[in-house]
Amino acid sequence: LRWVVTYPEALAEKVTSRERVEQNTVVLEVGVETDLTATVQRLRELGFHEVDYVYEPGQFSVRGSILDVFSFSNELPYRIDFFGDDIDSIRTFNVETQLSERQEQSVSVLGSNGGNGEEVTSLLGYVGSETQLVCRNVEWLKARVKAIAEEGMSSSALISEEGDTQAYKNVVDPDKFCSEVNVMRRLDYALGEQTGDYKMRLSLHCMAQGIYHKNFDLISESFQRFLADGYRILILSDSEKQIQRLKTIFDDRGDDIKFEPVTRTLHEGFVDEDLRLCVFTDHQIFDRFHKYTLKSERARSGKLALSLKELNQIEVGDYIVHEDHGIGKFGGLLRTAVNGTVQEMIQLTYLGGDKVFVSIHSLHKLSKYKGKDGVEPRLHKLGTGAWNKMKARTKSKLKDIARDLIKLYAARKNEQGFSYSPDGYLQQELEASFIYEDTPDQLKATQAVKADMESDRPMDRLICGDVGFGKTEVAIRAAFKAAVDGKQTAVLVPTTVLAFQH
Repeated sequence: LRWVVTYPEALAEKVTSRERVEQNTVVLEVGVETDLTATVQRLRELGFHEVDYVYEPGQFSVRGSILDVFSFSNELPYRIDFFGDDIDSIRTFNVETQLSERQEQSVSVLGSNGGNGEEVTSLLGYVGSETQLVCRNVEWLKARVKAIAEEGMSSSALISEEGDTQAYKNVVDPDKFCSEVNVMRRLDYALGEQTGDYKMRLSLHCMAQGIYHKNFDLISESFQRFLADGYRILILSDSEKQIQRLKTIFDDRGDDIKFEPVTRTLHEGFVDEDLRLCVFTDHQIFDRFHKYTLKSERARSGKLALSLKELNQIEVGDYIVHEDHGIGKFGGLLRTAVNGTVQEMIQLTYLGGDKVFVSIHSLHKLSKYKGKDGVEPRLHKLGTGAWNKMKARTKSKLKDIARDLIKLYAARKNEQGFSYSPDGYLQQELEASFIYEDTPDQLKATQAVKADMESDRPMDRLICGDVGFGKTEVAIRAAFKAAVDGKQTAVLVPTTVLAFQH
């Protein structure tokens, strides 16, 4: 059983016919005999373009027995590894890092339609008349699609050079669309007190989850009243720790409240009076919500290797560090013949005008230079060994630092520190009051800090992260843990404004 959730604007747009989709699809399966040359030729016929580096749909590249292809119907490209005339493995891979993500047994590679008006159809014609159409207001749907079609035909007439009024090719015929809707199995429905010719009325005796604002006196009273009236209480949460936190708060308060935890959640909770069921969400109880960030996981992981996206943002003259040759200037992307094959290369210019050409497949050896603002680095000269000597000196200094740290930590290990108490009711209350969900990194850092504080060894820990990643929330948890045990915490900040903010 498949569900398709759509809207009038999408239904008014024509889609590629089923027959055309099947013609434009190449099916590849692990262990099945497949000719690489014939597959490449078929991809060209389907409108794919051969490139050195696959980064968007409609592209493919061949490197020996490996075929990279980005289908128009998949979010990630495929990497097909041939062994002779057999497909040895199929993997999806990340465009930026070029690293494999998951194994696949078989994939369907869809090309561009490249067809004409006779090879497109409406979505209703695609799914067939036996499909069940569930529609809130079918007359409004028909009127909306008709209006979109008329608007499209008017636009087509305006842009036509000959002045003819051919039907707008991307929009369905409204009369044909209405006739297709009329012959389909249909379920019309209305909400609330809307009138109409409906055969059945369903009354759902439900109400929304109450607003508690983290008031546990109110929560306890409400939950106990539901339990006394014979209701089951389900608490939904994505985090098992949050469920455990809620149990701990009830236990510390002495509340005898039995609820069933569910490690899945909804947007909002509700109470069903017919089923005598309360389905509540933890984020509504604690007034929390998920915080999203546009910064990638790659940025947080600290990886320095260039991605294709970053490469496109680098300008000629920017400083680039090559793993083997040192600091050079970016000279742009060039196309050059290598063993009879044209490839994209990155040009790096070094001291004295020497040039190095790096294959676009060796991005892992490059990183953008990061130093003091306004201070230009000194370019390295090829063939002098200066870069290798600098790396050797740096490694030697790192070894000295590591040796001193080992001695320091050996001495600290013998020192006796204060052991803080495990988390109690007040700590649970504080952490439940934060409006943002903990990120995995925050959770990991908080657990590590608490483990150090509860140990009898002196803590020596640094929390690092970009602006807005939640370092202060980790610090507040640690400061509060110290306050509960009667200790003081000093918060040092570089400016008066920041001190007031804290």
